[in-house]
Amino acid sequence: MYNITNPILKGFNPDPSLCRQGEDYYIATSTFEWFPGVRIYHSRDLKHWSLVSCPLDRVSMLDMKGNPDSGGIWAPCLSYADGQFWLLYTDVKIVDSPWKNGRNYLVTAPSVEGPWSEPVAMGNGGFDPSLFHDTDGRKYYVYRPWGPRHHSNPHNTIVLQEYFSEQKKLSSERKTLFTGTPLGYTEGAHIYQKEGYYYLMVAEGGTSYEHAVVVLRSTTLDGPWELHPETTVMTSWHLPENPLQKSGHGSLLETHTGEWYMAYLTSRPQRLPGIPLLAAGGRGYCSLGRETGITGLEWRDGWPYVKGGKHAAQTVAGPQMQESTPTDDENWFEDFDGESLNPELQTLRIPFDENLGSLTEHRGFLRLYGNDSLNSRFTQSTVARRWQHFVFQAETRMQFSPAHFQQSAGLTCYYNTKNWSYCFMDWEEGRGRTLKIIQLDRNVPAWPLHDEPIQVPDNVESVWLRVNVDRLSYYYSYSFDGKNWQTIPLTFEAWKLSDDYIAGRGFFTGAFVGLHCEDISGDGCHADFDYFSYQPAAES
Repeated sequence: MYNITNPILKGFNPDPSLCRQGEDYYIATSTFEWFPGVRIYHSRDLKHWSLVSCPLDRVSMLDMKGNPDSGGIWAPCLSYADGQFWLLYTDVKIVDSPWKNGRNYLVTAPSVEGPWSEPVAMGNGGFDPSLFHDTDGRKYYVYRPWGPRHHSNPHNTIVLQEYFSEQKKLSSERKTLFTGTPLGYTEGAHIYQKEGYYYLMVAEGGTSYEHAVVVLRSTTLDGPWELHPETTVMTSWHLPENPLQKSGHGSLLETHTGEWYMAYLTSRPQRLPGIPLLAAGGRGYCSLGRETGITGLEWRDGWPYVKGGKHAAQTVAGPQMQESTPTDDENWFEDFDGESLNPELQTLRIPFDENLGSLTEHRGFLRLYGNDSLNSRFTQSTVARRWQHFVFQAETRMQFSPAHFQQSAGLTCYYNTKNWSYCFMDWEEGRGRTLKIIQLDRNVPAWPLHDEPIQVPDNVESVWLRVNVDRLSYYYSYSFDGKNWQTIPLTFEAWKLSDDYIAGRGFFTGAFVGLHCEDISGDGCHADFDYFSYQPAAES
């Protein structure tokens, strides 16, 4: 027997969808505006997970140019049936409207590594789509609808349509399965079968601290559906001090050893000193975003219950199988010697191609071509990875020769187009190359080094940049020789790069650290990055 420590997928990895093929286990998670879309992780023991696929890796599958912040990929559903994997996903195009607007698609593949098919359009009338494969071979499409109809709570309906896979077509007949509990915001639906019952699992309460998992059952898909005796199977709402909060959006599976587990969305808030718990952005600030946890289930009287109580637990018992040998090293170093980007790295909305950069123009370096600024939703040359720890150091070595004040390159800590900081080199009349910092805080800009930028000596070929994150704050440093480091005497609030700070808890991603190059002069420029490292530190 071994224990599993939560979260199992650290950093921004929300909306987990569990899937099993034989003795192999997979989790698909949401990626929102980050490209490629959807991340699929693999495990043999439910404890150790590795990234094995980012399936939506071409524009024909996912065209997000211009998508809003926290648009893009919402809540994918991964399943295995008929000798192949099935992946449903939503590409959300509008978020700031009375009802959202998105497009749903289905792709298939013989293995999670691909090749993945071209997408089948599944309609625009809802989100969080799921595919249920019945034992009689029929398939059903389950989702949360949206649209302009007025009613008291527009967030609490789950609808089912039959899907005819050979014709690649949905039935026009729709059946409402569930209209929600008073928690509202009913979404993230999945259907399972066990011992003569169909089970409908949904997320409710919204995706913040009130989040919960609700289960119903029926002997037929037509209902009637009976609500779980305790209504909520999982939530942390009743335990404000619990270290794992926002727990919900569950996904079930039975292991090959006959045990049941549920993956779920969760977050780890940081508390602000001197601020009462319930006043701190709800219960705190989650700069690492919404992560993935797992828990064991037990069945009583035909109902699933979370072992140990319905709250999310930091440690859970693993299944009755051999624990895998861990291969994950949390210290991460990318030297850009390969032919493609490291899979830990993502771009914003569009693929990494010849318009954004190159790994071959300067061998051993990542070359980024100057494009839009960090507040653009179109062509940004940004290559970034998730914050996965509360305490870490990220570093790069950069070669850059700007010739105009509209050209810059450097290191960014980024949440979305309206919330980021950027430590960069540019060119200034009368000074030459300088190091500066810009911060965008809820779309309000600040230039703290405007009057006293840091001069870059003419004979310096490379500049080293570093950011140190220490729980609630972070700061930047630089070096002109890679040995002697100078701390820039400015401190930034790490907690501001969180869902809880952004737009009053209205967004869905997490903090990233990345490399960026921009040029709005039209003259053309590029920056070369020799390496990119991420090293977590021991957390007290």
